[in-house]
Amino acid sequence: MIKLQHFFLILFATALFACTNNEDLPVPKESQSTGLAAPLMLQPDSTMIQLQDYFLDPKKIDSVRIDPSLNFAISPDSAKMVITVGQKSTPKMSVMNVWIKGYSYTILLEKSRKIWQRISFDPKEKNYKKVQVAGEMNNWNPANTYMRHKDNVWQTDLLLNPGKYQYQLVIDGKWTLDPANPDKVDNNIGGFNSLLRAGSISPSGLPWLFTDKVGESKVTIGVKNRVKDVFVLWQNYRLDNKFIKVDSSGITITIPRKTKQYESSFIRVWAVNNIGTSNEILIPLHKGDVILNPEELTRNDKEAMIIYFLMVDRFYNGDHKNDVPVIDKEVDPKVNFQGGDLSGIEQKIKHGYFSNLGINTIWISPITQNPPDAWNEYPAPHRKFSGYHGYWPITLTTVDNHFGSGEEFRNMVSEAHDKNINILLDYVSNHVHKESWLYKTHPDWATQFILKDKRKNLRLWDEQRLTTWFDEFLPTIDLTKPEIYQMISDSALFWIKQYHIDGFRHDATKHIPEIYWRTLTRKINEQVVFPENKPVFQIGETYGSRELISSYINPGELDAQFDFDLYFNARSIFAKDNGSFKELFPILQETFNYYGEHNLMGNITGNQDQSRFISFASGALTFAESDREAGWKRDIEVKDTIGYQMLAMLIAFNMTIPGIPVIYYGDEYGMPGANDPDNRRMMKFDSLNLHELKTKNMVQQLIHLRKDHLPLIYGDFKLLEVSDKAVVYMRSYFDQVVFVIMNKDKDARKIDFVVPEKFRNAKLNNHFGNNFTVKKNNINLSLKGNTFEILTN
Repeated sequence: MIKLQHFFLILFATALFACTNNEDLPVPKESQSTGLAAPLMLQPDSTMIQLQDYFLDPKKIDSVRIDPSLNFAISPDSAKMVITVGQKSTPKMSVMNVWIKGYSYTILLEKSRKIWQRISFDPKEKNYKKVQVAGEMNNWNPANTYMRHKDNVWQTDLLLNPGKYQYQLVIDGKWTLDPANPDKVDNNIGGFNSLLRAGSISPSGLPWLFTDKVGESKVTIGVKNRVKDVFVLWQNYRLDNKFIKVDSSGITITIPRKTKQYESSFIRVWAVNNIGTSNEILIPLHKGDVILNPEELTRNDKEAMIIYFLMVDRFYNGDHKNDVPVIDKEVDPKVNFQGGDLSGIEQKIKHGYFSNLGINTIWISPITQNPPDAWNEYPAPHRKFSGYHGYWPITLTTVDNHFGSGEEFRNMVSEAHDKNINILLDYVSNHVHKESWLYKTHPDWATQFILKDKRKNLRLWDEQRLTTWFDEFLPTIDLTKPEIYQMISDSALFWIKQYHIDGFRHDATKHIPEIYWRTLTRKINEQVVFPENKPVFQIGETYGSRELISSYINPGELDAQFDFDLYFNARSIFAKDNGSFKELFPILQETFNYYGEHNLMGNITGNQDQSRFISFASGALTFAESDREAGWKRDIEVKDTIGYQMLAMLIAFNMTIPGIPVIYYGDEYGMPGANDPDNRRMMKFDSLNLHELKTKNMVQQLIHLRKDHLPLIYGDFKLLEVSDKAVVYMRSYFDQVVFVIMNKDKDARKIDFVVPEKFRNAKLNNHFGNNFTVKKNNINLSLKGNTFEILTN
């Protein structure tokens, strides 16, 4: 039986709930919210909140109420708010009510999970001038963490969220493992890092919620473990206790009648107890009714997106008239224009390549004009490259003539929309090429290239994160200046308004000041999203800590970023024989802790900056070698066909976990390749070998499984069994369930697992040919090495 303790339910002002019946919900005709507000994680001492991220016009805020254990102050212009932790014990989760014109909006506040961790270094009577720490906790920047010398020992105290952190000590400039820490991990580049384990990412006894039943205008949420407080939101409005009933059967929610006036909306649920906060429940509504059929979803439903990323020049040549490679004998064909264009993409859309595969969103590489000649890159051996990739803009609003024209781009977008496919444009805001009109006209708009210590501010990714140049011919633009960030954001907005694209992939997100992201997103909201009722999806690229990555994700900046931390761990575990599922799923839990169980993070198979997964999985590349140079020195092909099975398993993982699956072009059949530029080969549509055909068919089946099963889009996630070589997890959405079973052992393995009580009478179907038996409450099946099975009802 579910044990329920007392519930803490905030009651709103009585006047607002003077209703004619129990199902009315007071909401304004026009919401002042910028989008769904996820729970805001407080810092241990004080937290700055940008109210402009959550409200269209913060100046309209009448009042704010928060828990008595917290104090707050609002800036005179109401744009910012600082919350400080008081002397009283702060609840695990509490409510911030923001009142605008008599209506209350809710932002949930979650108590900080951070704990203190000490790192010490005994110099053994040796003298050192400075000792620093560089690792995942500080974005690998030793300048962020100096150790202090006291009583002959160097030490530092770090305030960290629970999780695992790779790090090294930097002793007088020399990077080394922590000699006092025997725990180390392969860094996948030929060495090791020390590993710090901080606290528990998923302590036992946390509440676990699951979607249980749908009734007429009601839903019931099942509960495991004790619950103290419950928080139910429709959009950004908290439902009070007349909409909620809590008893031994769970949490029953009456759906407000007001929801029927909205084409699309969400109910969200959380619970807490003395141990911590539960998982999140997300229930999509269509005109007030719970969505139970995937056919009700459209390309506007962001959670249902399946993204395909392609390099325009390397996809398909649809118009040979624009084939104009750079004429320079120093330019290798690998880094020259190869003929792909917008016309080619349009043809493949029209002929059904993406629809047959199951793709509903295409992300294309940048298409703004790049220089017509080649340039030597800064790192040795200073090879010469053309701008075939699109990341060296000399204009901001015109289409590169190698790819076609503005009219051809408009036709491509229109054809995609006719096929119910979104188009995301890769957009470069951080820098321009030296030959751009912007830099030639305003060289003072660039950040400082020569630092005070006379070093070049070049590829200092973390030390000079917001100012560093990517190359000597790629000046970074100073986007802290209003005249610059206003102009660049207007240029980005131009592509949405002129060509009706559906969003952006933003290059180099962490290198750009947040004022730019806030300015751009506000313009998109004010000029497109709200007046046209048109969703716009923005996803960023940031290599760094989860704390840094998550800082850009909120209604006033970006919808999501790519989950590189999860990808790098998944790549290592799926591609290596000794990789363990026991290491992967705590990493996935960290993703949930930072971004939520229903996040929109991009789960990639690879990208233009990484060696192809199958090259590692098949043994054609090793993690210890320089994968960039390997592509120049030898032909990288699929060495062992077992790599195809490992690739399929990685894609199965991406298609069945929360987040947005992203397929890098060619990964659907197993294109090999080392790092840039070898990972950007010309796409192959014909003459696939048997292994490639089998892989492509399996990937197509996986994509359609994702599209056709709501548990894989909105479902709850539950890990059922995990060992080094095998894992079983479940996604469930009311009466629908999906079981995912994987065996990464090279040998066949018998797997059995207990079916949760709710689904013990479910009639299950297999999708990948592995027979199974049901005995009492257990499912038993045998999986060949490096294979998986997916069971659905």
